Amino acid sequence: MGTKKKVEINAINPKHYANYKIQPVTFIMHNEIPYCEANVIKYVCRWRTKHKDMEGKLEDLKKAKEYIDILIRENTHVNPLDIL
Repeated sequence: MGTKKKVEINAINPKHYANYKIQPVTFIMHNEIPYCEANVIKYVCRWRTKHKDMEGKLEDLKKAKEYIDILIRENTHVNPLDIL
């Protein structure tokens, strides 16, 4: 039971976000940020601290870029008046 509680706490407040004044998940939820944009925030916020090796760090940046690419594709042929 003690282990289960620890896992829950770590899932909510992982070490790789400890240097932020507000957890990315809190920022995302309070601002009702859509899924793809939220993932960009998540991966960019953690890329320096989650992984010890450069391969892992770069993987997080690539994941952020993938979500940015999705946003670009989804919004490339949008009527500018629809954004306003």
